[in-house]
Amino acid sequence: MDLDRLLGQSVEVGASDVHLKVNQFPKLRRDGMLQSVGEWPRLTELDLHAALERVCQYDQAHLRAFTARGDLDIAYTGDNRLRFRVTGFRQRGHTSLAFRLIPGQMPSFQALRLPKGVERLANEQRGLVLVTGPTGAGKSTTLGALVDHINRTRDMHIVTIEDPIEVVHDDHRSLVQQREVGFDTESFRLALRQVLRQDPDVIMIGELRDAESAETAVQAAESGHLVLSSMHTIDAAETVSRLIEFFPETKQKQVRSILAGVLRGVVSQRLLPKVGGGRVPAVEVMIANRRIADLIRDDTSELIGDAIEDGAFFDMRTFEQALIELVVSGSVDQEVAANAATNRHDFLVAVNHAMRTQAASVAAPTKTKPDEESLQALRVARQKGRRSPEERPAVEEPALDGERAS
Repeated sequence: MDLDRLLGQSVEVGASDVHLKVNQFPKLRRDGMLQSVGEWPRLTELDLHAALERVCQYDQAHLRAFTARGDLDIAYTGDNRLRFRVTGFRQRGHTSLAFRLIPGQMPSFQALRLPKGVERLANEQRGLVLVTGPTGAGKSTTLGALVDHINRTRDMHIVTIEDPIEVVHDDHRSLVQQREVGFDTESFRLALRQVLRQDPDVIMIGELRDAESAETAVQAAESGHLVLSSMHTIDAAETVSRLIEFFPETKQKQVRSILAGVLRGVVSQRLLPKVGGGRVPAVEVMIANRRIADLIRDDTSELIGDAIEDGAFFDMRTFEQALIELVVSGSVDQEVAANAATNRHDFLVAVNHAMRTQAASVAAPTKTKPDEESLQALRVARQKGRRSPEERPAVEEPALDGERAS
């Protein structure tokens, strides 16, 4: 099996991921959907073994570790210069491999369709900035874009700790040092302990996985560094809660106080199918201000969503606001967005109001902006949703585009 040809063919048709499994046809993921790769035959154990050896040809330690433990996490660059993050594992005694494409050239914030609040966070001088979302939401790409922006616009010493290195950064205005766990450093823990001695201005930690990585990130931010990292959380409120929960209960009050001072922002994203093909990010942006700092300090992070709703002046927006914008612009189907919303009913109330307002504004340009109107509708819907079941009036689910109430 020609691994590079298979991967290249998959990328040509828009694949984000490729899956190889014994006794199965190669599969690719395009626009979030799994499908077969061309006319390739079913793969044998020999095919998977050859692919594994190809991936590990310059790193035999990873191959030996896979043989011993049955797990692999490595970056691979083929002869065609395509770069992938490769995860290897065993299932039912056989080898399987999953390849995720890493962008060869880092797109700009605009090309990635990230809101202007993300660039605002990239321009921070110090503090903690987190990128969050489920697996496959594009966190690594957004982190890479943050590093790339700093690299091209500021004279900084950037140190990254990654497992593995995904996006490769050439030096531009900044000096970028990328350390890969298992290759450049023995362990994630050791690299974290050493990083503050390496005179960094910016530290990028691939993921906050445990109390030690979280503590290092907070300490580095507190000492005047800009720290970028990621977490597997769905929004800013959950991110703050999860970060604090890394620490023992006896330390959590102190951590809340420190975090209130060092957290600069949280970018939470999910990828949605785009009308006409492809995927587009729906992005929540929280930028810390005095109100949010007080909520963190007072252990009322569940109210952060309300603060984000009111934070348009600071370039903030909630996930629901992002969804409304995508629907109104025609980028995402209304039903797809409704299924992704935290509260389907509240979202439908707000998006239908936004669509009506947009239609009215075409005829009367002096009308209130759709975003302001839809935000107010969303607030009203949420307030109604907070009533007790006895107080709550019966409300039919708003009709979707193209539907009429009977």
